[in-house]
Amino acid sequence: MVNTQAKTYWKIIIALSLVHFSGDFYSSFINPLFPVFMDTMGLSLTQVGFLAGISRFLMFIVQPMSGYWSDRHPSRSFLLIGLLMPILFIPLTGMTTGFYGLLLCIVIGSTGSSLFHPPVTGMVPLYAGPKLGLAMSIYNTAGTLAFGVGPIFITLYVARFGLGAMPVTMIVGLLVWMYFYRVIPKPQGNDMAQYGFLETLRQTLGSVWQPILLIWIVMVMRSVVGQSLMTFMPVIWVQKGHSIVSAGVLFSIFTISGTVAGILCGHLSDRMGYKGLLWITHGLMTPFLLMFLLVPGKWIYPATILAGGFNMASLPLGVVMAQKIAPKGRSMVASLMMGLAFGIGGVLSPIVGKLGDIFSIHTVLLIIVCIPIFSLIPIYFIPEVGNYADQESQ
Repeated sequence: MVNTQAKTYWKIIIALSLVHFSGDFYSSFINPLFPVFMDTMGLSLTQVGFLAGISRFLMFIVQPMSGYWSDRHPSRSFLLIGLLMPILFIPLTGMTTGFYGLLLCIVIGSTGSSLFHPPVTGMVPLYAGPKLGLAMSIYNTAGTLAFGVGPIFITLYVARFGLGAMPVTMIVGLLVWMYFYRVIPKPQGNDMAQYGFLETLRQTLGSVWQPILLIWIVMVMRSVVGQSLMTFMPVIWVQKGHSIVSAGVLFSIFTISGTVAGILCGHLSDRMGYKGLLWITHGLMTPFLLMFLLVPGKWIYPATILAGGFNMASLPLGVVMAQKIAPKGRSMVASLMMGLAFGIGGVLSPIVGKLGDIFSIHTVLLIIVCIPIFSLIPIYFIPEVGNYADQESQ
């Protein structure tokens, strides 16, 4: 009976991970195509930074509101409608002919991403059992994997068929969406419907707001680095002579290595805890990212593997730590660690782009990748998560 239930639960974990993969797969089309949009529409780096920033803002920064509503009113609508929006509107970017049409499609698709992420992430702990670290890493890295294989797919597709053929790609997404409509269960709530936004925050965070804030600061610092690299590295690679397909492959190597590292960290966290892994990943992040930006020739490939792995490894750790410390608001705290933290990093993209126009984007990124060194300060003050788990069980 227990084994049967465990198998059922893991089927749901896999289904939730596939939802995450599907939505992020379509969202991943935008960044690697920025060089193409720049060429066809004459966009500046500042405009590219603005598009990336508004996308990240709508995909991530507004997630806490979606998390708030999904904790109050558990419903599959957030999940299903939100997933449908990037499936439909991101492929339509290929039919736009100017900046404002491109902006409109990105706005709608990114808003949909913000709707489905919190409720889906909040459902993972309900079915993970004692292996929450592993389950969350599988779920998180499904999204990372989507951002890995999506750029390879879309750059090869656009190179072969052109931007105008992008809407055809929504067919597969619609078929997958119909499958999710049948198999994904309704999210479970925590009796939060009677509370307003501020009271929900109090019920969710209460006396644990300080460690939650520290974890969030670490996730923001990681995100600033990761989002800056993922926005502008394809542009740098094309400027250095790589083809759009080659740039897409490197982009995918970066994100796929992050996928593998995230799963490994999730597995290790169930065995050895979280804080030590944060020390290791953030302590080694800057050296490997500097190597990534400076190595010549074919050394870029192993350097990309190491850079992507260390940059993305800590994401599932931050989400799981926050959910263990504040279990009443799983969707809310997940949206803070993934959505709001990611969004802060993305909103800074216009500033990074502007600095890249003034100086050079390579120089700007060399400075940005030193940020993880300073993340070791808040990590030092984060308490061990096990202390909160013990209090919760008493």
